[in-house]
Amino acid sequence: MNARRALVTGGSRGIGASIALALAESGHRVAVHCRADTAAADAVAAGLPAVDPVAAGLPGAAGLPGAAALPDGGHAVVTGDIADPRQVQALVAAAVSALGGIDVLVNNAGVYVHQPIAATSYADWQASWRRTIDINLLGPANVTWCVTDHLLNRPEGPDGTRIISVGSRGAYRGEPTAPAYGAAKAALHAMTQSLAVVLAPHGIAVAAVAPGFVRTEMAESVLSGAAGDAIRAQSPFGRVAEPAEIAAAVAWLASPLARWASGAVIDLNGASYLR
Repeated sequence: MNARRALVTGGSRGIGASIALALAESGHRVAVHCRADTAAADAVAAGLPAVDPVAAGLPGAAGLPGAAALPDGGHAVVTGDIADPRQVQALVAAAVSALGGIDVLVNNAGVYVHQPIAATSYADWQASWRRTIDINLLGPANVTWCVTDHLLNRPEGPDGTRIISVGSRGAYRGEPTAPAYGAAKAALHAMTQSLAVVLAPHGIAVAAVAPGFVRTEMAESVLSGAAGDAIRAQSPFGRVAEPAEIAAAVAWLASPLARWASGAVIDLNGASYLR
């Protein structure tokens, strides 16, 4: 059986890097996407468990055509700004070329912009909304279109494939100092459920996860500061999530037995917010 192939956007650090690892450990070849930090993305790809091309029956295995193009370990790095529709087309095409196709898309890339309305100028307010929507909503929408177009037109068809997006608890709980972030993630959840309905007849399952606070490098300064204890106290477990805990849920959604979770948005917040 051929190894499945996954594209993880924003895969060079944090939750995305953990998702790339979890998918590789479950037998996927992974295209690790980054916007510009190729050194970090290369390090993530190099650290993924290698896929044996012969055992997995990959296109480049055992002297078959394309063997010279097979990335080391079976994984690859692709770059591009997902806020730019043309770069989205190019990065998806690069992932398809490097892996020989895509079976799983994980929309993970995103940005969090602090924008308290009472302390933000009108110009900055508009700019932060545009940037957040472009990256957190329109970017995933465009990546999803390009991957879906690939799936619907590839010779083997789309049956059994997955589209998984990383949303946020903030879509439900609210983001008082980053309202564009909360709004974009709420729209990402809605897009997930809309596409789950329309793509199900093609055999494509579409789902999302909605994490609460996660211990990543970007969050470390907040967690180690004055607000850290209050953030950890939001969960009755008295801590925040580890990236690997989010990645484990994404890896399950990518698995064959998770098809019936299509349309779901799975809360991963340690009981810090119930709805």
